[in-house]
Amino acid sequence: MDSRDLKMAIESQHGGIATLASEVHVHEVWQGKTVWDGVVSIFDLAGHPTAKRAYAWSSPVEGSKNRRIYAVLHVPPVDSAEKAVRAAIVHEFRQEKP
Repeated sequence: MDSRDLKMAIESQHGGIATLASEVHVHEVWQGKTVWDGVVSIFDLAGHPTAKRAYAWSSPVEGSKNRRIYAVLHVPPVDSAEKAVRAAIVHEFRQEKP
């Protein structure tokens, strides 16, 4: 998965024009277990009504050779790559609950 795929995901999901600004390593631990460890790409976002930045990364789909792309806007309370990853984890956890 390269930055072009992440750029396309941001633009198709959220609109605007995304430009890669940087990449950071994020290691997220919850209850003593690693729940995410990888690189998050940070994009400047032009033409979006509320966000000037977005975060994107991919993760393997369990039991598959496919990858899932995450694209999260930089809007409160998300103000960092770490918080974008946390928000995605919480969102998935809530969707898995019956």
